[in-house]
Amino acid sequence: MSISKTITLTLFIAATLFASCNAAANATTQPLFPAILIFGDSTVDTGNNNYPLKTIFRATHFPYGIDLPNHEANGRFSNGKLIPDILAAKYNIKDLVPPFLQPNLSDQDIVTGVCFASASSGYDDRTSLSTQSIPVLEQPNMFRSYIARLTSIVGGKKAMETINNALVVISAGSNDFILNFYTVPARRLEYPLISSYQDFILKRLDNLVREIYSLGCRNIMVVGLPPIGCIPVQMTAKFGNIFSFCIEQENIDSVLYNEKIQKLLPQMEASLTGSKILYANVYDPMLDMMQNPSKYGFKETKKGCCGTGHLEMTLLCNAVFPLCWNRSEFLFFDSIHPSEATYNYIGNLLDTQIREWIAT
Repeated sequence: MSISKTITLTLFIAATLFASCNAAANATTQPLFPAILIFGDSTVDTGNNNYPLKTIFRATHFPYGIDLPNHEANGRFSNGKLIPDILAAKYNIKDLVPPFLQPNLSDQDIVTGVCFASASSGYDDRTSLSTQSIPVLEQPNMFRSYIARLTSIVGGKKAMETINNALVVISAGSNDFILNFYTVPARRLEYPLISSYQDFILKRLDNLVREIYSLGCRNIMVVGLPPIGCIPVQMTAKFGNIFSFCIEQENIDSVLYNEKIQKLLPQMEASLTGSKILYANVYDPMLDMMQNPSKYGFKETKKGCCGTGHLEMTLLCNAVFPLCWNRSEFLFFDSIHPSEATYNYIGNLLDTQIREWIAT
């Protein structure tokens, strides 16, 4: 073989290998979803509560956000990233999901998705009354405004294609019980049996899913309830600071609600052509973290990292109170919200579940 032919063959092989490597790299960096869209409460609110003037549930002060890249509070109710951020990063969408009400959103922020969630909100509009948050069933109003802006950026066809293929996360329900049913007597008078109130909440969830489906959402993940009876503020409300026992009945209520939601979602999916609706189980992983903390590197699961860990949250979790130094060893950051370490474990589990779901 002549030298020129050898050089030509070598260059061809090198070019082929380069193209193959480049294609493989693109495959690994290509976003699994074009955008991520978030509805719900403080478990997924990335900062919308910074902006409604009357809202009292805010996380815009130290120590919230202490473990974020810039170490600054920006509205996330934890020491670091939330599930939306963790999933968005895993799917190469973006590192942090911005709140829709943030005034300086770029076109790229809009194109890759935003968060509509509001801390202390619930499916029941009454849940938001005392805290002046944005009820979950009012959040689609922001979504409509988002669609209008997205359309102005990429055009109607591309906008609908983005929404059709986006990952949609709905995480709410806990506040309807913690801040409402268990605490305020009005709903208990109307619904003496908690099972009836659960059915009311699930009907509201059904309405939300159908509304955002009508606006183009197709890949929808609905997060169930955690073990509410093991949340530090609930144990404190029941037992004071003396005992750190989970409230068994509230956990039983959570399990019943989750069983109902798992029956409801397949029925919804069957009635909404082209939809894929996934139930996200957070109850079992969190309970396992509480029962087997060393498996996850936790040393404290019954109180938060902020202050005493029994009551401090939002305004009460601040620079005046001491903060634990070993935040990654705490399941909870404040008395109600998980730490970034907890969210990372749950995010990894959800990632596996989502990849299997989307491949079917």
